[in-house]
This record gives sequence, structure tokens and C-alpha cells, in this order.
Amino acid sequence: MIQSATTTQHNDRIKLPFSFDVEKMSKEYEALKLKKFEYYSVLPLRAPAHIVDPSLPFPPPAGDYADGSWTEWSDTPELKDSPYLMSIVDMFREHTKVTLVRLLRLAPGAVVKEHTDPTLALEIERSVIRLTIPVLKNDSVEFFLNGIPVPMQPGECWYLKLIDPHKIHNLGDTERVNLTIDMIPNDWVKKMIEDSQLIK
Repeated sequence: MIQSATTTQHNDRIKLPFSFDVEKMSKEYEALKLKKFEYYSVLPLRAPAHIVDPSLPFPPPAGDYADGSWTEWSDTPELKDSPYLMSIVDMFREHTKVTLVRLLRLAPGAVVKEHTDPTLALEIERSVIRLTIPVLKNDSVEFFLNGIPVPMQPGECWYLKLIDPHKIHNLGDTERVNLTIDMIPNDWVKKMIEDSQLIK
């Protein structure tokens, strides 16, 4: 079972000291020529190996390993065809294990109702954290965490404590796209986040 750690508490939102090229990310996203969608769409860039390559066997049954150790992970063809997005993923996996990587698309006018992700926070043992990098947004996109908007802008990188309640409103007329990267919170990751809390 996954248990909460009580020794360390972290802010629910922390902007990390990275800045990524919005134009390069957007161009690679547009080059994927994704189909239109009505509400919410997910494009895996890194996923369980047996999903990327169906010829591989399913992993054996495992316990509740939210850290991703229940399977091997592989880059998808979409990531391999996107060198700048690949470079972002590579930057993090030089330091830690990266598991799930996705482009999350929210249609114009769509709302994601308030919910929690019970394994995505530093306070959770044997889990991963999720970093969020906005790619496309409009002025009417709002991400609420614990009822307070998070002022994420394209090209920025944020750690969010997603075990807390959060919701998303896209009340504009263009889609919102975020790049999300799940990773093991090893000592390098924890220090990066802790140091970033001191940056005002």
C-alpha cells in the first residue's frame, strides 16, 4: 500500500528554474498533425513498453507500484519524431528515471472538474512526481490548485502537488496543451524543488 510521509511538507506549487522554447515546442506539436477532438485528448510520448510495442509481453502482476516499477517504459514514435521535446525529456532522465510523458490537450470551452491524483506528490512514498510545462494556452485558461489559480505560462516548468484538489477551465477559443513529465523524486529532484522554493 502507498503511505503518506509526514516528515516533510512542500508548497503545493513551485516554479522551477527552467525555461523552454515555446516556438520549438509548438512547432513540433503542430507537426504531429493530431486529429480534432471535442473535450480532452492525451498523446503519449513515453509509455509502458508493451503499449508502445504490442509484440512485447504484458508485465507480470505486481503490487501497487505507483513509482512505475511494474513495467518497462519506452519512447513513442511521436517523441522520437520530436527532437526538441526529446531533449527536454533527456534533460531530466540524465538525473533520474522518467516514466510517463504526455501531451495533454484541453479543447476550447472545456472544463476539467475538481479532482485529486492520489499518488502524485513528494509526500507519497514509492511514487512519482509530475512536472508540467505549458505549450499552448490562452488568456482564459486557468488551473486551480486548492482553489487558487496557478499562473503557469508557456515555456515554464512547474511542480504541482496534485494529491490536492485541482481543476482546469479553458474558457477561451483555442486549445490548451501541456507537456507533463512523470519522474522518480530522487535526491537530485528533491533538491531542485527545495532550492526552487527559495527563489522569489
